[in-house]
Amino acid sequence: MEVRVMLPDDVAASLQSLGDLSRRVLESLAIEGARAGTLTPYQVQRMLGFSNRFEVDGFLKSHGVLFDYSPEELAREMETIRRLQQARAAMANAAQ
Repeated sequence: MEVRVMLPDDVAASLQSLGDLSRRVLESLAIEGARAGTLTPYQVQRMLGFSNRFEVDGFLKSHGVLFDYSPEELAREMETIRRLQQARAAMANAAQ
């Protein structure tokens, strides 16, 4: 979806010091969506083109948006890490 924002020229000129206004608007929308709980971290990642969850967490944390992990989410992520470590070890053993 494409969204257009119309700003008066004097307002746009005042905001030029912020850099890429399109990116800033997109980031602001992602921050507010995450803060309100309407966007998941994965959706924020996709919106902003981050390559991993750590970038998303760092970005949101730098803007005061923190997510609470449920015990189930933490267990799921720990299991994923365990499986990745096992796969890495298996690949290293196969290469030897």
